[in-house]
Amino acid sequence: MTQQYPFFIRTTVILFGLMLLTAALYYLGDIIIPLAFAGMLAILLNPLCNLLISKKMSPPLAILLALLLAIVVFGCIGYFLSSQMASFSEDIPTLQKKGTSLMLQLQQSLQQGMRINLQQQNHWLSSASTKMEGMAGGAVSGLFGALSVLFLLPVYTYLLLYYKNLLLNFLYEVFANEHTSEVAMVLSQTKQAIQSFMSGLLLEALIVAALNAAALALLGVKYALLLGVIGALLNVLPYIGGIIAIALPVIIATITKDGYQTQLWVIGAYLLIQFIDNNFLVPFIVSSKVKINALVSIVIVLLGGALWGISGMFLSIPFTGIIKIIFDRVPELKPWGRLLGTEMPTKLPGWKRRKVKPKG
Repeated sequence: MTQQYPFFIRTTVILFGLMLLTAALYYLGDIIIPLAFAGMLAILLNPLCNLLISKKMSPPLAILLALLLAIVVFGCIGYFLSSQMASFSEDIPTLQKKGTSLMLQLQQSLQQGMRINLQQQNHWLSSASTKMEGMAGGAVSGLFGALSVLFLLPVYTYLLLYYKNLLLNFLYEVFANEHTSEVAMVLSQTKQAIQSFMSGLLLEALIVAALNAAALALLGVKYALLLGVIGALLNVLPYIGGIIAIALPVIIATITKDGYQTQLWVIGAYLLIQFIDNNFLVPFIVSSKVKINALVSIVIVLLGGALWGISGMFLSIPFTGIIKIIFDRVPELKPWGRLLGTEMPTKLPGWKRRKVKPKG
């Protein structure tokens, strides 16, 4: 007979286990982050590998060709971004001069309109610049971490694809024999759903990048392609990323153009693109079954940033989507899957509406 422990003991054990897991994830981040990105890439490349293997190609060669194709694609994207950044860096002195002029005008307006003296404003600016330097330092360290990921990513991806059957066989052997068919069904459904989800995210990012770049180019904003791609990458981060994605072209338009009409058009165009993304691209491309509610999205992005920095913020949403896919396909975990999702229950099974008797 299985012993049933009190609720507070079970809760304490679960919380303690979560604390240990969080500590392990934090201290092993340098090892887990490359593996996490490699796992996502392996999921995307798996259908191509299966196609090549079905054409009588050996698995090692099929994996190598798929990986080389991915390296070429990402290399072209990296070359494009670096060339755009080089063009942007040439204009930095001009942008700084225009930005300084606009800042002086803003300070004078604050002094005349809100009676805030220049000394107080300079104090606020120095405090803000100190914080920005700290954030820049964190971003630079995150960049070096990303470069180390790039070297490990192909190796991990190749090995994950090569030992795919070994990993799947381990999952089968972990469970009892009588549950083999259920485990096979859950794994098959989860694999297909994850592949669809990840490829949908990639396609969504490409469409959003194209829409952003086209809108900025039509409005005459400089560095339209660069800002469009950055906006699509930031779009992975819900709400927080969208605000930053809008702020960047608005700042560039403010510095490079006179007046404020272009900035208003940029905000309107990005809001329209966000509407198209949320109401058409996500439901039909990424799949509405993997939508995560706003509360969980914001919390999980902040937790990912606290745990693994910028890498954690970008990994948090895809991984939460994968976890939801698994939860939705395991009967015991379905309540947790519904908690992560956006579907609102029409009625609560344990609650009953009390009838109020009329007085008299």
